[in-house]
Amino acid sequence: MKEKNYINTAINVIKTEADAVTSLAYQIGPDFENLCESILNTKGKLILMGIGKSGHIAQKISATLSSTGTSSFFIHPTEAAHGDLGMISKGDSILILSNSGETKEIIEILPALKRSTSSIFTLTNNKKSTIANVGKINLTISADEEACPLDLAPTSSTTIALVFGDALAIALLDARGFSKDDFAKSHPAGQLGKKLTTLVKD
Repeated sequence: MKEKNYINTAINVIKTEADAVTSLAYQIGPDFENLCESILNTKGKLILMGIGKSGHIAQKISATLSSTGTSSFFIHPTEAAHGDLGMISKGDSILILSNSGETKEIIEILPALKRSTSSIFTLTNNKKSTIANVGKINLTISADEEACPLDLAPTSSTTIALVFGDALAIALLDARGFSKDDFAKSHPAGQLGKKLTTLVKD
């Protein structure tokens, strides 16, 4: 049986993902600014979509956006094909996350998404992919390698997508002039809520 060194493995994963995040900083360009401006000009909500690990990341990004001043919610592409498309209005924008840009479940509903709204943005690692080509704005980010030794399990790629989402949310927060008082309105519970909303008289 192969001798295991759990600590070395953990350190290698952390270093690989840290390198990927550092590399991400050099992948942010004018398209990011265009995306921010387009979202700020969106009259409705920003809808996030993704499948698998990209779907999990999209849900977290959507939650962060909603709590920092950008109204957002997540729609699962499969559920969209079974009625949830009705949740999308013409004034909404859609941000699709797909690492490969060839996610079958999303490609199948692209015609319906384009009928729902003209504002579709994409985040992929392949600017020539099917999903990237439908984006009004397509941003491309990639990790040199996954932290998985098989270079298969989404690790570095999902980490940089998550960091990208945080960068987007905070850039929009800053542009909106979102304050602590604004933050408190959407965080009435938990330690954050108590810290921001509990007054001396309480």
